[in-house]
Amino acid sequence: MGVTSYSDEYTSTIPPARLFKALIVDSHNLIPKLMPLAIKSIEITGDGGAGSIRQINFAEGSQVKYIKNRVEELDEEKLSFKYSLIEGDGLMEKLEKITYEVKFETTADGGSKNKMTSTYYTKGDFELTEEEVKAGKEKALAMYKVVEGYLLQNPDAYA
Repeated sequence: MGVTSYSDEYTSTIPPARLFKALIVDSHNLIPKLMPLAIKSIEITGDGGAGSIRQINFAEGSQVKYIKNRVEELDEEKLSFKYSLIEGDGLMEKLEKITYEVKFETTADGGSKNKMTSTYYTKGDFELTEEEVKAGKEKALAMYKVVEGYLLQNPDAYA
């Protein structure tokens, strides 16, 4: 099994607590409303915290029907979230799992710096291509930008 990690950092003018609530804590309600052509629904089994399963069901016509994420850690005080993609079309037959760690921090101007580390656990001697990793990053960034835009247009939401 191979293990490969990638890290990214994004900045926003939105305070970290608002972004965390919208993108992480309430994503199962907000994301399908903001992105109905991409995401049909997000179902949570459990209380939403560690051990819970989040199943993301994609819209009709999508190449991927669903994925399941297991919540490893959800810390609303430290604004950190760790989860693993454990099942679904998005896992492919060549990956054991993908683990994501997300951390939101306050910047000097009151906005936020958001760090995300993705760790890919591959089966056998399979190696991910840069294109595969880039495609995943672009999807995550697109969702981030949609939520950020919503929060900028709705200053009272998740305040």
